[in-house]
Amino acid sequence: MTEVTITRHGDEAAGEYRAHVAGSRAVGRLTWVRRGAARVADHTTVPPEIGGRGVAARLVEALVADARAQGFRIDPECSYVDAAFRRHPEWRDLRA
Repeated sequence: MTEVTITRHGDEAAGEYRAHVAGSRAVGRLTWVRRGAARVADHTTVPPEIGGRGVAARLVEALVADARAQGFRIDPECSYVDAAFRRHPEWRDLRA
């Protein structure tokens, strides 16, 4: 399995999750902005050189884990995040 490290950047108003893959300089990103009590996941991007390794899924999983731990909800504006929510009905309670 590919080693992926997720880091968090931003403040209370907006931020991003970054995925760093061992052995690559490419970085995957999931960006969000705060709207009310929710975080709007607005864009997910994974460069081709690190694609096909589950990087986007790991980014969404980090967002979901933070939502559970910190008590916020997620508005999945990004099509990838929306599809991930459809694949994981157990996340339904986190959807804004």
